[in-house]
Amino acid sequence: MLYKYTKLLNKRGGLLVTRASSKTEADRTASLRRRSVVDTAKAAGLLSGENGRIAGRVRQPLIEAAKARSGIVSDTELLEYALARVALEDEFGRKLVARKGQVDSSLDLEF
Repeated sequence: MLYKYTKLLNKRGGLLVTRASSKTEADRTASLRRRSVVDTAKAAGLLSGENGRIAGRVRQPLIEAAKARSGIVSDTELLEYALARVALEDEFGRKLVARKGQVDSSLDLEF
C-alpha cells in the first residue's frame, strides 16, 4: 500500500521514495492526520448536534483498504472521518489552476 512509503526530496530536487522505517511510523502519521481532521471538524462545529443515519453498500476491498490506511476499526468512525475529509476539502488545486495566466509576465519571479 502507498502508506508504507515516504517521499523525500534530495538536494537536487529529485524525488526519492523509501519504505517507512516501521509500521509504527506509518501508524503515527495516520493517527496525527486523523486527529487533525477530527479536531478541525470539531472546531468547525461539524461534529456537534444530533446524530443522523446514513446507509449504503460499499465494496469490501475499499472498506478494508481505508481501514488499513487510516487505522480506524469502526465503520461509523471511518465514515465520519471520510465525511469530515470531504467537508473540510480546501480546493487548493482547483483555485491554483484557476489562476493560470493571471500573473503579470513582466513580474520578476527569480530569487
